[in-house]
Amino acid sequence: MSSIQNNLLQTKERITQAAKACGRSPDAIKLLAVSKTFPAEDVRIAFSLGQKLFGENYVQEGVAKVLALNDLRDQIEWHFIGPIQSNKTKDVAENFD
Repeated sequence: MSSIQNNLLQTKERITQAAKACGRSPDAIKLLAVSKTFPAEDVRIAFSLGQKLFGENYVQEGVAKVLALNDLRDQIEWHFIGPIQSNKTKDVAENFD
């Protein structure tokens, strides 16, 4: 089992336990995987394991991953989660959901 697969399984199990402990459905909780510093290929692996929501907090790194994974663009939901400089707003608006 890869470390990505192991980490996703452990995280989803913790979410399931926490949801049940407070009377919520685990299906009502969405996991946003922060992919900063991980290469696009790791994002592709996580996607193949069922992860669909990804967050980036560096504009250039995020845009590069969005473009590298363009074949999955209609299936991945990209979120920008970092501070935005005014000169980067166009890149964020054009590349993130």
